[in-house]
Amino acid sequence: MSFDLVYQKIKDYQTIIIFGHKRPDGDCYGSQNGLKDIIKSTFPMKSVFVVGEKVDNLSFIGQMDQIEDDIFPQALAIVVDTATRDRISDSRYKLCKEIIKIDHHIILDNYGDINVVEELIPATCLLITKFLLSNEALKISLNGATALYTGTITDTGNFRYRGVNAETFHLAGVLLNYGVDTEWIDQNLSVQSLRSLRLKSYVYRSFKVTKNGFAYAVINRMIIKYYNVGYDEAASLVNLLANIKECPVWALIIRYPKDIRVRIRSNGPNINKLAEKYDGGGHHKAAGASLKSWSKMRPFVKDADALVKEYKESQDTFIK
Repeated sequence: MSFDLVYQKIKDYQTIIIFGHKRPDGDCYGSQNGLKDIIKSTFPMKSVFVVGEKVDNLSFIGQMDQIEDDIFPQALAIVVDTATRDRISDSRYKLCKEIIKIDHHIILDNYGDINVVEELIPATCLLITKFLLSNEALKISLNGATALYTGTITDTGNFRYRGVNAETFHLAGVLLNYGVDTEWIDQNLSVQSLRSLRLKSYVYRSFKVTKNGFAYAVINRMIIKYYNVGYDEAASLVNLLANIKECPVWALIIRYPKDIRVRIRSNGPNINKLAEKYDGGGHHKAAGASLKSWSKMRPFVKDADALVKEYKESQDTFIK
């Protein structure tokens, strides 16, 4: 583990810019803002920025900074929760003097000058928490601990997913000791508008199931406009199709302004290879993909159905 090198590099630079991945989730937002808080709490005179895409329903843990290009060349870039360089949301990381990668995805691309990757830890926010504990000089405020705890519970499904272990709860406990208000976080993550509730009804009414048990729903731009919801708000509904007995893999297919994005989840077969085939990637059980056009949806659904078929045939104990 290279935490000592990370700490030394942070000490060496006056300006640090923290990057995340495209279409950021709670773990990405939380690790960006949590790490920023650690650095600012420890080194108040340093200039620390977080850059990337804004997500309204995560704004309660922090905001993205808007900075000019001329700041980057003398800065240290720290990229969190991002497996490959093509997934980094702001391409200006290339302008930075050095790059540190901190991540928990399967290693596909060691793009950093320093790479701190722990594949078995269930959230990058937990890896940032381990960094906090690695040096007694490092500090964090309640805001930073809240950001890291929020990212932890979103990426572990409130500690339900595989990979959660005793260390997970220990690190979460460390964050709670800073006074994190779990009820307040839950209220912010759980609040929903009437528009969102009506969209949920649409998903339940319209989703399809393939012959072998791949469940999916399609949300096109007309539906987004009709229900007056944001794209990220729509994408957050992917787990509406979770826990269907006959369907170990499910997805939401959403038409964004410039592309078609697929959020894929599984409680059975590994889906990261399927995602990678369609210009995406992620974890074994949670991944994302992109379709260049609607004509690619049928092959994607066919491949997902074949994956489910293969999985069921290999599982003598699968509940049918």
